[in-house]
Amino acid sequence: MYPVTTSASSSDSVISEELRSFVGLESIPITYDIERHAVERFAAAIGDTSPMYSDQEAAEASSYGSLIAPPTFFRSLLPGDYPKPYPEPFAHILDGGSKYRYNEPVRVGDQITVVRKITDLFEKHGRMGTMLFKISEISYTNQLDRLVATQTTTTITYGTGEKDSGVGDH
Repeated sequence: MYPVTTSASSSDSVISEELRSFVGLESIPITYDIERHAVERFAAAIGDTSPMYSDQEAAEASSYGSLIAPPTFFRSLLPGDYPKPYPEPFAHILDGGSKYRYNEPVRVGDQITVVRKITDLFEKHGRMGTMLFKISEISYTNQLDRLVATQTTTTITYGTGEKDSGVGDH
């Protein structure tokens, strides 16, 4: 089982039993077809002019043997929802960063299945009050059932516990 740690007593904790039940739970898998046009648009958007993303002949002549996607292309492949609604306790969210492990390139024509799993929840107290840290692992697996990449993310939520209208301060 995955660890769930808190820095507060259980009576003060924002990590409810319902939240704890999400540790180790996998999201509904979503499979993406990696299309050439999407890879070309993504590479252009990030300013990467490598011919490995757009020039079929150059890519085929390279050690890759075919068109590939930029490593950060994974950021555009979003995981699915959890099988039950995630009970977010706070209104404000911060991206606490990501770490990536790349095992092999994603190729145009691949089918990539994305699954997210919460591996840890913990809380800290600071100037903004109680903050909930959610550590998730996102796996990217191709049609050959090969794990091509893993992303570990930290999401920090904080606030009064009341959801805002979605307008203004975020």
